[in-house]
Amino acid sequence: MTHPEFSHIIRLSELGSAPVTGQLHAEADQLQALAQRFDLPAIKNLRADYRLKAGESRIAFTGTMTSDLEQQCVVSAEAFPVQVEEQFDIAFVPKSDDLEETDEVELQTEDCDLIDFEDGRIDLGEALAQTLYLALDPYPRGPNADAVAKAKGLQSEEQAGPFGALAALKDKLG
Repeated sequence: MTHPEFSHIIRLSELGSAPVTGQLHAEADQLQALAQRFDLPAIKNLRADYRLKAGESRIAFTGTMTSDLEQQCVVSAEAFPVQVEEQFDIAFVPKSDDLEETDEVELQTEDCDLIDFEDGRIDLGEALAQTLYLALDPYPRGPNADAVAKAKGLQSEEQAGPFGALAALKDKLG
């Protein structure tokens, strides 16, 4: 197993009954490693203000994560700046040995932000890294995307979609 690029381990024995608040930020080498992991041109910063509260069967990790980074445009391949601000509400739960790796599990909406932990340790940094990745636009379009697409003779999203095909057919039929 590889070591996460941005790791901040908290031992459950360090948590009491009162909520803990704090801030996390990634160092330059961690940002570079995360950018490589997520196939991004650059991540300039990653920081979070958080609240951690131990419950009976889970540890609540909530707060706001912000990042300034660059994504690569899917049309022009140019890097462009992106600002990410994401509220997170993650629950760390003990890893369950009840399921086999091949078992199918139906997730409920409230289960989507669950992260397993074991050995009495949670990794706040890796949880934030995953939150950042999920907040990224999977098909980022930079500021010059429309101009580049037009210059290359590519259809717009409206023209290329199913309704665009119907509109073209309607035009042909008169």
